[in-house]
Amino acid sequence: MRPLSKNFQNSFRNSLEKSFEVLIWRFRLVSILPVVMSLLGSVGCFILGTAEELKAFSGMLKSLDHSSSTKLIGTMIGGIDYYVIGIALLIFGYGIYELVISDIDPRDESIPERRRNLLSITSLESLKQKLSNVIVVALIVSAFKTMISFKINSMLELLQFCGGVTLLAVSAWLIGRSHSD
Repeated sequence: MRPLSKNFQNSFRNSLEKSFEVLIWRFRLVSILPVVMSLLGSVGCFILGTAEELKAFSGMLKSLDHSSSTKLIGTMIGGIDYYVIGIALLIFGYGIYELVISDIDPRDESIPERRRNLLSITSLESLKQKLSNVIVVALIVSAFKTMISFKINSMLELLQFCGGVTLLAVSAWLIGRSHSD
């Protein structure tokens, strides 16, 4: 028996390698699952946020006394919190799609040049930065919701409250600073 020629071996190896690379390239499409789920989660958060806002407005129409106003404001802020989380899920889904699957062509066609970078995700680092900014905003909103109903009964609680407000201000300042760089 004759051994296989070098050309045949190289050709077989190249063909096998090419087929495997095509398989790997197509396997990236599995990331459609987190994209779709995060977009559905985003819609769910928008629906929950809208329900919270409607609940707060209906509460306002029923009762306008001062004691319930703090609770209603907390409910409104809870709705905003859902919206911010929905935006984070939207950015995540959009970013994963652009990074792993394909560029989103309609964005380039229908949006003016100055607004195209709003959701432009060019790297994992830019996705991380956009998500972290939105998450910090969500945490600020959650902290604000908690602080509205915070009862101050001692000097220690007053200092904790002031420390919380200071940390929120520093967080907001750092987010603003990251956008100016």
